[in-house]
Amino acid sequence: MAECILSTRELCRDFKIGDGSVVHALKNVNIEVLKGQLTILRGRSGSGKTTLINILGALDKPTSGSVIFKGDDITSFSEKKRDLLRRYQMAFVFQSVALISSMTAYENVEFGLRLAKYPYEERSKRAKEALVSVGLEKRMFHRPGEMSGGEQQRVAIARAIAHKPDVIFADEPTAELDTNTALHVVKLFKELVGEHGMTILMTTHDPSMMDIADKVYTLEDGEIVE
Repeated sequence: MAECILSTRELCRDFKIGDGSVVHALKNVNIEVLKGQLTILRGRSGSGKTTLINILGALDKPTSGSVIFKGDDITSFSEKKRDLLRRYQMAFVFQSVALISSMTAYENVEFGLRLAKYPYEERSKRAKEALVSVGLEKRMFHRPGEMSGGEQQRVAIARAIAHKPDVIFADEPTAELDTNTALHVVKLFKELVGEHGMTILMTTHDPSMMDIADKVYTLEDGEIVE
C-alpha cells in the first residue's frame, strides 16, 4: 500500500478584505497525497486550488488546521525551517515557466541545482539527466526564446525534478498551453511518477486531465466535494 507523504487536517484559510469582511478561502479541507502518485486538485477559478497548494508547499500558513509532511506538522515550522523545506524537499512548477531568458535550458536547470546547494561535482551530470528525462536531450543548449511553450514548460519541469525532491507542486502548469501540448506535459508527469517514483500534486480546471491522475480531489468554494 502506498505511503502517505502529505496530508491535511481540517485545514482552513481566511482572508480579510478591504471592507473588513472575511473570505473563507478554504474550509475544513482533508486530503492525502500518496507517495509515488500523481494527485490532481481540480476546480474552477476561485475554488481555492492555488490557496491550498501554497499552504501545502509551505508558501503560506493556514488560519487553522495542520499540514503533515513526512510525519511532521510543518505549519508549526519557523520561516527558516520552511525555507529549507522548500529548497531541498519540494519543487514547484507554475503557469509562468519563470526561466532566465539569457540562459540555455541546461544553464537554467544547473542554476536551480546551485540554489539547492547540490554538490558541485554532480551538478552537470544531474542537469543533463533531468533534461534527458523530459525529452530535451537535443534542445538543452537552446535558450527559452528558441523553444516552443511546451518545451519551455519541460525545461521548468526538468529544473523542478533535478534535485530529486520528495514532492513536486504544479499549479496550473498547462493553463497557457494548447490542449495537445498540455496533454503531453501531463503525460510526462505520469511518466515521471511511473518510471522514477516521483510524487506530484497538480492543480487544473481542465477535465481532460482527470483520467491520467491516480487520485482526484474536487474543490468548490474552498471545500472538498469529492
